[in-house]
Amino acid sequence: MGGVPRGWRFTLPAGDAAKGRQVFSDLECHKCHAIQGEKLPQPGGDAKNVGPELTGMGSHHPAEYFAESILSPNAVILEGPGYTGPDGKSIMPSYADSLSVTQLVDLVTFLKSLTAGGHEHGPMAMEKTAGDYTVRLEYRGGGHGDHAGHGAPPAAAGHLMVLVSDRVTGEPVPYLPVTASIRAAGKPARTVKLSPMVGGQGFHYGVNVTVPEGPHTITLTIGPATMQVMATAKGRYARAVTVVFERTPGT
Repeated sequence: MGGVPRGWRFTLPAGDAAKGRQVFSDLECHKCHAIQGEKLPQPGGDAKNVGPELTGMGSHHPAEYFAESILSPNAVILEGPGYTGPDGKSIMPSYADSLSVTQLVDLVTFLKSLTAGGHEHGPMAMEKTAGDYTVRLEYRGGGHGDHAGHGAPPAAAGHLMVLVSDRVTGEPVPYLPVTASIRAAGKPARTVKLSPMVGGQGFHYGVNVTVPEGPHTITLTIGPATMQVMATAKGRYARAVTVVFERTPGT
């Protein structure tokens, strides 16, 4: 393993989002990146040199993705205006020599807090560990039934996405039966089956469904693996686990 403990990966601690917002302002990141709902100056200049909008971006990427983008923007190259220059490299400068560790952690925490606005709806992305797994739940797109008045058409379904990874290696685990029970006060409970699929977030278990606005509970049940488990992993992926995600008022 080259001296690296099994399953180790680089993770950031939680920082102060308010201080991170100040770092974002001090670095004048708003000159390239717009954020709807934030009282910051609008981006200016040539549209080819304006970076991607960050509204709702906190639900799209883990903290480590933002940290890498800030410290080493050429680590992942996305082609197109707002991403690359004529030389094929990222137009975003590196801030590796400009930020302290504390400033970096606070800035990433601010970016992770940007989960509302734009096309993002529903509960914030949430992550828990259970049994052999790390389970991340996200809901995006669509609308909510709570806003529909009498006689109004039903809200469009969004996409409920569950990413299940091995809590030791961090690798996605396929071939698991996954169901979700959605409960909200005053509404009948609904249980849906999630199917394995591939999308912009890579492999995940998903289903198109409408999740209620406001407080609700989503209980995920992950059954034993339906694929063959080798002797080297004997005893793993064999037990069903239940993970409960709750959206409370103000979240």
